[in-house]
Amino acid sequence: MNEDREYRPRYAARLNAFKAQVGVEAESQVEAMIKAAGRVGGLSAADLNYPDHFAENDAGELSRFLDDQGMALNGLAMRYYTEPNFAAGAFTNPDASMRRKAIDLTKSGIDVVARMGGSLMTLWLGQDGFDYSFQANYAELWNRTVAAVAEVADHNPEIDIAIEYKPNEPRAYALMPDAATTLLGLREVDRPNVGVTLDFAHVLYADEMPAHSVHLIARNSNLLGVHLNDGYGKRDDGLMVGTVHPQQVIELFLELANINFNGVIYFDTFPEQSGLDPVEECRANIANTEHLRRLAVELMDNSELRAAIEQQDAVKSQKIVSKSLFRAV
Repeated sequence: MNEDREYRPRYAARLNAFKAQVGVEAESQVEAMIKAAGRVGGLSAADLNYPDHFAENDAGELSRFLDDQGMALNGLAMRYYTEPNFAAGAFTNPDASMRRKAIDLTKSGIDVVARMGGSLMTLWLGQDGFDYSFQANYAELWNRTVAAVAEVADHNPEIDIAIEYKPNEPRAYALMPDAATTLLGLREVDRPNVGVTLDFAHVLYADEMPAHSVHLIARNSNLLGVHLNDGYGKRDDGLMVGTVHPQQVIELFLELANINFNGVIYFDTFPEQSGLDPVEECRANIANTEHLRRLAVELMDNSELRAAIEQQDAVKSQKIVSKSLFRAV
C-alpha cells in the first residue's frame, strides 16, 4: 500500500444531534451541545449553523467553547429557515428584497467564518425550488441562483462555498437536486472557490452511486465536504454510517483516495429520531467509519480487484470485497 494515499480524516458531527443531552452545565444550548460532542472522543472539528447557533453567543464565545473541547471550526452551514418569508425561496424568492436579505445574510456568515478561522461555508438551498407545475419561471430561478452564488463567492475568495444538493425537502422539487444539475449550475457560476458538499443519504435518494458522484464532482468542480450517514434511499434517513450500505462506503473511501480528498468527514446523522444516545451513536459512527476506511486501505492496491474492475467482472469483484468485509471464504 502507498502510505501517501491513505486518507486519515478529521471527524466532525452534527451538533443539533446532541440537543437531547441533559445534565450538561452550560451558558447556552450551543455550549451544551459542544460539550456533549466533546464527550464523544475522536471529534476534532465542528460545523456551526448560521445564524441560529449564534443567537445566544457571539463568534468569540463559540470559538472558546470549541477550543475547550479540543475542536477546531471547519466551517458554517447557512440555515435560512429562521426567516419565515424564506419559505418561498432564499436566493429565488419572488420578492427582490428577500433575495437581497438572503444574500446579505450569507455574506455576514462568510465574514463570521473568516473571523473564526474557518474556511468553508456550506449552502443547503432547501427553500429554493418549486412544488407545482406553472408555479415557477425556471429560467428566472436558475439565473437568480447562479448570480447569488457568484456574488457570495466573490465576497471573500479565501472562503470556499459548497453547495450541498438534495432532491427535495422542504420544497417538492429542489432547483439543484443532484450532482449533475449542481455541476451544471457551478459551471455557470465559474468561481474557483465554489464546489460541492456530498451527503451520502442525499446521494442515495437522488438515485446515485456515491463513488460515481465523487468522481463527477472532482472531474468538473471541487469536492469541498463529505457528510457521512446512511439510509434506504427513499428520504434523508440520517442513519449510522455503514449500517445499510457498507460496500458503498468502502468504495467511497477508495474514490476519495483517488482524488486526494483531505477534508473533514462530517457525521450528519439523526440519533434523536430513534431516541438513541447521541454520544454513543457518534462513537459508533467513528468506529464504523474507521473500520470501513481501513478495509478500503487494504483493498487500495489489490491487483485482483483492479483486474476484476477493469473487466467489469462483478462476480470476482464482489467475492474480493465480501471476503474483506464479511471475512467470507
